[in-house]
Amino acid sequence: MTLASISNMPGNATLTLVLLVLSIVVRLYLHRQKLNHSHGLANLPSPKSKSWWQGNFGEAFNPGKKAWDFHMKLLKEYGAVARLDGFMGDKQIIIYDPMALHHVLVKDQASYERPELSFTLLMFGRSLNALRGDEHRKQKRVLNPVFSIAHMKDMLPIFYEVIAKLEEGLSSTFKEGPETQEIDVLSWMSRTALELIGQAGLGYSFDDLSGEAVTHPYTGVIKQFVTVSGKMWLIRLYLAKWFRMMGPSGFRRWVLDTIPWENAHKLRDMSDYMWVLSKEILAGKRKALEEGDDAVARQVGKGKDLVSILMKLNMEESSENKLDEDEILAQISLFLFAAMDTTSSALARILYLLSTRPHIQDKLRQEILEARRENKDIPYDQLVSLPYLDAICRETLRLFPPVSNIFRRAVQDTVLPLSKPLNGLDGTSISEVHIPSNTNIVISILNSNRNPAIWGPDAFEWKPERWLEPLPNEVIEARIPGIYSPLMTFNAGGRSCIGFKFSQLEMKAVLLMLISKFKFEASDKDVFWQMNKIVTPSVEGGGTRPQMPLMVSRVED
Repeated sequence: MTLASISNMPGNATLTLVLLVLSIVVRLYLHRQKLNHSHGLANLPSPKSKSWWQGNFGEAFNPGKKAWDFHMKLLKEYGAVARLDGFMGDKQIIIYDPMALHHVLVKDQASYERPELSFTLLMFGRSLNALRGDEHRKQKRVLNPVFSIAHMKDMLPIFYEVIAKLEEGLSSTFKEGPETQEIDVLSWMSRTALELIGQAGLGYSFDDLSGEAVTHPYTGVIKQFVTVSGKMWLIRLYLAKWFRMMGPSGFRRWVLDTIPWENAHKLRDMSDYMWVLSKEILAGKRKALEEGDDAVARQVGKGKDLVSILMKLNMEESSENKLDEDEILAQISLFLFAAMDTTSSALARILYLLSTRPHIQDKLRQEILEARRENKDIPYDQLVSLPYLDAICRETLRLFPPVSNIFRRAVQDTVLPLSKPLNGLDGTSISEVHIPSNTNIVISILNSNRNPAIWGPDAFEWKPERWLEPLPNEVIEARIPGIYSPLMTFNAGGRSCIGFKFSQLEMKAVLLMLISKFKFEASDKDVFWQMNKIVTPSVEGGGTRPQMPLMVSRVED
C-alpha cells in the first residue's frame, strides 16, 4: 500500500509523534550497540567518522562535492572492502571487490535484501523493486517476457516517432533566434525520456515536445523526487521500516500529515500524484482492451507498449501467477520513475562530454550520417551494433553511472569471500569477512566501474576507444557479475535492471538524431553533478535545480 492509498486522519499529535520518534531512535541505538559489541567488523580499514549521528554518511551520500571526494578517497586509500560508520555508530561495509559482489548479488542473494524495500513500497506500491522472495520472483517471471528483443524491435518505430517530435521542437527554437543558442538539454532529455516511456512503455502521451515549456507536471514532480529522496537517506535506510510497523495505515497517514517535516510532505504528495496518474493510465488501457483490437490500435503505442503487453500476458497466466491491479499500478509508477531520470541523466552526461571533445563528436557524427545515408530510421540490428556509438554509451555508463551506489542488508550471519586479501588494522591478512545479521552493505557501482586494479591506470579517463578493442585480461579475469558488459551499472543477479535493453535502445535512438542534426558546445557556465539517488547536473551558483546548459546549433545537411 502506497502513501497515496492511505486515508487522511485529522488531529494534532506533536507530543505523541515525538515519543514515537524517540522510541524508534532508542530502539535502533540499543540494537546497534548490541550488534556492534557482539560482532566485530573493527579490523576492517575505515575512514574516520566525523559525526556520531550521521557517521560517514554525511560525506558518503552528500549531494555536494564531499561525496565525490569521499568515494575517490575510498578507492585510492582503502581496499575493495572498507568499514563505514552509519546512523548512530552503525557498523557497515562498502564493497566493490568482484567476488564479494558476486556473493551478495548473485550466489547468496537470498541472504541479502534491499534495506529500502519499505520506502519503495510506501512510495510506489507492490512493484518489482519493493518485494522479496517468492513475490519478487513471480513478478520478475511475469515481467521478463515484456522486455524481450522481439518487443524491443516492435517499439523502435514508436521511438522514432517521438524523436521526430524532439527534432521538430528543438529546430523550432532556431527559426527566429540566433544560429547558436544556450539550451537546457537536461530539460529536453527529461521530457523526451518521459514521452518515450509514456508511448512505448505505457501507451500514453505526456508531451508533444513542441516548445521549450514543459507541458506535463510529472517532469517537475519526478525531478523533485530525486532531489528530495537523495537528501533523506535516514528515512530510506532506517525509518521507513519502522514507520510501516506503526499501527494501521490510517494512523500512519495521520502521523505523516502531522509531522512538521517539509521533505516528508513533499514525498507524500509525489506518491499521491504518481498513484493517481497510474490509475488514469491503467483505466485507459483496460477500456481499450475491453473494446477490442480496433480500440487498441487507435491508442498511443497501438498496443505494442509495455503495459499493454503485460496486461495481455497477465490474462494468459494461471490464477496463482496473475498480477493483481495494485501490482500493475505499482509497475506503472516504477516504469515511469526508473526509465525517465536514469536515461535522461546518462544522455545529458554524454552530450556534455561530447561538447567538451569536439573531435569525438565529429567522429560519432560521421558514423551516424553514414548509417543514415539510406534511411534515417535505421533498423534495430544496425542501430544497436554501431561500434562508436556503442563504445560512447558503454564508456559513459562505466565512468559515470547514473546510480553510484546500491544497498543491501544481511538477513543472517554470513561469510563474504574476497578475490584479493586486504590488510586489517592489526596487520593480519583478511581473505574473507564475517558479516553479522542486519549489517548494511553499500555496493559501490562507481568504484567497481573505476577500479584501476582492474581497468588499468587510465581507469579515470573517458576513453570510448577502450571498447573498440579487446578488453584487458584483468577485466575479463575479474569476473565482475554485472549484466551489462563487465560493469555494475545495471546491477547483477535477480535484482538487476529488468529494463536495461529498453534504456540502451532509447539512448542510442535519441543520439542517432541529435548528433546528426545538432552540434553541441560547452557553455560558459560551470556544471556540477550532484550525487543524489540518481546523479543529476546543476549549475554552480544556481542552487540545486537540475539543469544542463549547452550551446546548440544546427548541423547543415
